[in-house]
Amino acid sequence: MKAFSHSVTGSTLKILAVITMFLDHIGACVFEHGLLRMEAIRADETLYLFLKNTDQILRLIGRVAFPIFCFLLVEGFLHTSNRKKYALRLFLFALISEIPFDLAIRGSFFDIQYQNVYFTLLIGLLVMMLCDYFQKSFPAQLAILAGGLLLALALHTDYSYKGVMLIELLYLFRCDRRKQIVAGGLSFCWELTAPLAFIPIWHYNGKRGLSLRWFFYWFYPIHLLLLWAFTTCLLPLLTAGIL
Repeated sequence: MKAFSHSVTGSTLKILAVITMFLDHIGACVFEHGLLRMEAIRADETLYLFLKNTDQILRLIGRVAFPIFCFLLVEGFLHTSNRKKYALRLFLFALISEIPFDLAIRGSFFDIQYQNVYFTLLIGLLVMMLCDYFQKSFPAQLAILAGGLLLALALHTDYSYKGVMLIELLYLFRCDRRKQIVAGGLSFCWELTAPLAFIPIWHYNGKRGLSLRWFFYWFYPIHLLLLWAFTTCLLPLLTAGIL
């Protein structure tokens, strides 16, 4: 990996991703499953349009999060001392996060049609592990990649096969940051603001920074559960005296 004289650490990237993800989920949960469904708000065209535009801004900001998490996944894969434990952690928190994800984002206790982002990251990690194991066989690597893309598509994971493809592109060009940026930006240009994630990634200095591993693992399901509880229980009470 080429050396970079920049100051963005891994923990800085992770904090940025967490903040933008949180804003995205406020839009998806509080606005789309709460405010924008209230009859009083829908009856007020001006207020409804204002809140709808605010939601769109939150979702656009939130598009920055996923490419950063994919980049950090690749970095974690390259530097972890135990890849099997890394995969096991992702699988465990994919299971822990599924109900909170469905409640907050899908509005139901369990929705088989859409799985949380941990499953996408897990599939991307497994593809990297297998491709590394079969690194001398290009046909095997292509088959593994195809299998990972199809699995993400079949499981209806968040970002689906496009998310897995982004992970593998970042892994493929892991030795050249410039190529990582170009490949990642082009692969996610269908999301208007997602390529902006590669600006702080370009300035990543290869250092870990603060230890925030467990914070993120638990933040994901807990913040989803809290957003759902707020939208379901507190939001109607807070808006009752205003609307």
